[in-house]
Amino acid sequence: GRRGSRGLGSTPRGQIITSHRPVSQSIAPNTLAVRPLLALRPFTMSAFVASALPSISVSSRSGFAGARLPFAQTPQKLARRASLVVSAKGEPVPKLSENENGKVWVEDNVARPRRNRKNSGMRAMVRENQVTAANLVYPLFVHTLDVNEPISSMPGCERHSRQSVLREVTIARQYGIKNVILFPKIPEELKSNSADECYNPNGMIPDLIKMIKDEFKDVNVWTDIALDPYSDQGHDGMVGSTPDGDDGAAKILNDETIEQLCRQALCHARAGADVVAPSDMMDGRVIAIRNALDAHGFTDVSIVSYTAKYASAFYGPFRDALDSAPRESSMAPRNKKTYQMDPANSREALIETDLDVAEGADMLMVKPGMPYLDIIRLLSDNCSLPIAAYHVSGEYAMMKAAVQNGWLDEKEAVLETLLCFKRAGASCILTYYAKQAAMWMKEDNDKMYFE
Repeated sequence: GRRGSRGLGSTPRGQIITSHRPVSQSIAPNTLAVRPLLALRPFTMSAFVASALPSISVSSRSGFAGARLPFAQTPQKLARRASLVVSAKGEPVPKLSENENGKVWVEDNVARPRRNRKNSGMRAMVRENQVTAANLVYPLFVHTLDVNEPISSMPGCERHSRQSVLREVTIARQYGIKNVILFPKIPEELKSNSADECYNPNGMIPDLIKMIKDEFKDVNVWTDIALDPYSDQGHDGMVGSTPDGDDGAAKILNDETIEQLCRQALCHARAGADVVAPSDMMDGRVIAIRNALDAHGFTDVSIVSYTAKYASAFYGPFRDALDSAPRESSMAPRNKKTYQMDPANSREALIETDLDVAEGADMLMVKPGMPYLDIIRLLSDNCSLPIAAYHVSGEYAMMKAAVQNGWLDEKEAVLETLLCFKRAGASCILTYYAKQAAMWMKEDNDKMYFE
């Protein structure tokens, strides 16, 4: 036949024919296209070709000059398409065909999600979540000494002197981190059950708040509101004097503790704190702190409540850093399970969420982070307030140990971890990797820019 007739003929009425049956009725000249022919139903192309091939008549008319079968198939190629594709081992593989280039083709695979992952530009365009330095809060351990002390259970972390704190804030700020939170290691002689040092206006934390705010007006200073760093019992609250609590230990006093927490929050607000973060888990402390702050004119000071703080085994290195673990020699409970949440519970977190929202919290925190991604998602789905995730010391220490043993790529693992928090619903992330992560992010951004 003429050019383009490749095994199919036509009638004077413009029908494409085989000796068996018409394929398409009343096709106008010059309208034959690849996709309509491929889409013919109810029989498949392979079934059609298998039945038509033995008696194809070869003819054409001027109206179809140049019309071609899909992929310009020859009868030999059509025969191959009509048969099963054979794998490397020789067994037949159903549902597969061969394309124009002789390569295997999954014929009905129209949706291919990998097309949106095919290169870095496409992946970046459709990315659903992204972590930036603006999402990070940098925790800093501080002490009264003039030199830094390494924390053995948290490689890369130190207890900072006052001047070192300023240096760390300077570097973090250069990489886009505008939020820091301070955790103090208090000298033993200043500790007591009532933790009165926590609201000393001349204490270490108020002094550091003033130093940071004097130097960096645009950095938000967060402070931890709890008694454990200042307690000689190692608890977030005051310990009772009689053994009438859990397992014969003394009780943690709820309302008496809240009174001290209000004094602590006011002390920090007066020094210039932007955010107070009660981590104690006493009932009713958010509304008490909110009322105390508002009554003294600190209506702009934010409250980030540790809403779902679990009685977790992942806090050990943090307690080493601050020497804030429960004291075995006292009447105090041996753990914090009577006020921190049971790791077995999730619905209970919604009770705490509803209370903190009603009491005036500005943001809700989940602690720990990675083992509790489900709780982050639960709070995010059931609350309109921003959610904070705390990537705690035990998580950090495990990751460092794996890195030191060569089991993990540190940068990739850390950035993936932070992305997991964001994907779960966290708006901000407290992590000891904050400064390093911000550096890595900048390196990656610079690389993308220059490429």
